[in-house]
Order: sequence, then C-alpha cells, then structure tokens
Amino acid sequence: MIKLGIREFLSDVGAVAKSATTTTDLSLFHNFEPPPTGGGHQFMRALWRSAEQHGLRVENNTLSRTAKACLFNAFNFDRRKLRWLKRPSALYVHRVDGPVSVIRGIEEGIDQWINAANHEFADKTILQSRYSLQKYLELGIEFKNPVLILNAADPNIFNRIGRVQHSSYRKTRIIATSWSANPNKGAAVYAWLDEHLDWNRYEFTFVGNSPVTFRNIKQIAPVPSIELAQYLKSHDIYITASKNDPCSNSLIEALTCGLPAVYLNSGGHPEIVGTAGLAFEAAEEIPALLDTITEHYVAYAANINLPGMSEVTHQYLKILEVI
Repeated sequence: MIKLGIREFLSDVGAVAKSATTTTDLSLFHNFEPPPTGGGHQFMRALWRSAEQHGLRVENNTLSRTAKACLFNAFNFDRRKLRWLKRPSALYVHRVDGPVSVIRGIEEGIDQWINAANHEFADKTILQSRYSLQKYLELGIEFKNPVLILNAADPNIFNRIGRVQHSSYRKTRIIATSWSANPNKGAAVYAWLDEHLDWNRYEFTFVGNSPVTFRNIKQIAPVPSIELAQYLKSHDIYITASKNDPCSNSLIEALTCGLPAVYLNSGGHPEIVGTAGLAFEAAEEIPALLDTITEHYVAYAANINLPGMSEVTHQYLKILEVI
C-alpha cells in the first residue's frame, strides 16, 4: 500500500474532484517543462494543439470521467497519480522513446521503469521508429500491442515560410542543434569539423548545449522554438552526429524547414531522412558528403518526405480510438 503525505493526498483528492466535473475526450499524462526544452516536450505540445484542432477536448495530468483515452508519455509522467485516477472504461496508450540506457550510454533503470509502467497500465504502445522497437527487443523488453508512428514537428513553427534559398554564390550554411549536452549527441564529431572544415566554402552554426567550446563554429545558447525555426530557415544543410537517437525531433524540425541532412548512420536517422540526405560512419567522411549535397542541392531538398503533424495526429487518434 502506498502511503501519501497530506499534501500529496490533498493534491490527488483535488485531481479526482476535478476529473469528476471536467468534460474532456483525451487525457495526456506528461509533465511539461517550460521551453526551451527537449524533443519529447516539443512533440507533446504540438500533439496537444493538433488534437484540439481535430475537435477534441484535451486535459493534462487529470482523467475526467468523460475521457475516452489516456496517452501517457515515456517516463515523464506521475505513475502514482495515473494509478490513483485510472478507470477501466478508458483506453490507455503508452508513448515510448528510447531505450534510454542506449541513448544516454548509462544504465539508470529507466527502461525497466518504462517496461513496468507499460505492463501495469497500457492497452497499446506507440513507438517512434523501427530502431527503437528492435533495441528494446534486444534488451528483452516487449511492450503491449506495439505500433510505429513517426514524430512530426509543429507546422505553425517549423515550416518553409520565409526560408532563405540556397545559393552557389555564397558559402553553404550548415547548422546543428541539440538541447542535451550528452556526449552521445555528437560533440566529438562537431569538434573535428571545427578543426577540419573548409571555412572558405562553409559556415557552421551550433544552437544548443555542448560540452565542447568551438573555435570556428558559431555557438548559440538554446533558444525557444520560434527563434530556432528562424535559424534553421536561414541555413542550407542540417547535420546531426547524435548516436542511438531513436527519433530525433531536432532532425525532423530541420527537414520540415526544408533542409537536407548529413547524419550519423545510427538510431532512427536513416528512417527519417530517407533519400533527403547522406549518412556517415566517421567524421572524416563529412566534408565530401557536404560537397555532394551542395552540388546537387535541389535534388536532395526535393526528396524530403515526412508526415505532417495533422497526419501524425490522425494516426495517434485512431490508435487512441477517439475518432
């Protein structure tokens, strides 16, 4: 039996009272953090807005008696509260990212926590890439009724409106972004490029957090999404060296803004990029790949083919059985 402190008890009683009087269709269990934040928060915000545009009434971290379904996200939710509010009449779908231990490069027990939560609550599971599903299976983790749905970027922010066109009469502009300073996000590759890229042909901007200070690469602290989109749309090629990233929101945001990509052949990157970019195994390969994309820029940009947020939302709502 779980013992609650008085504040926790009153908070849960308040949540139950609110859920008894609120009229909603869909509950999102996710603990949002204020922007700028990582990709999971960004996607869940965009999904919330898009679900409302589809005509649904959405609530966060409560579960009203009229809610037909509950989408709970990865490990970013209050498991105790969901257990307290759970009703047998609602459908429960778990959105899973990871494996977290593979992304972070350290074992913290989070994947086991996700697995336990999935088997306690979930009727169905949404994973974001084939890579993610396979890696979990390699860890011996099988989720309830898994389906694959790729992420999408908020079209109100990430789009091609006002995009600066690529030109062979100026330097090609490269950009990389990362909210996390985890070394697996590719800092060593960017440091190599900082020393070896042909700066007579290229400019490079890094937006976000990095454990490395660059000498030639322009470094900008994390910015809100609207400002980030403006940076993306003023550049030509996106590069990501993140390792074991199952479904990079940063990569999706850049492609949605019209940037072809050079990417580390790892994680879900190949599934996302398709023929709209080129993969590398080692940093030394990148300059030649940048040259190729620059020379055939129009063709690579034309190959960008991602589902939009409206399409992805429709897929989610069908799995949640609210449409």
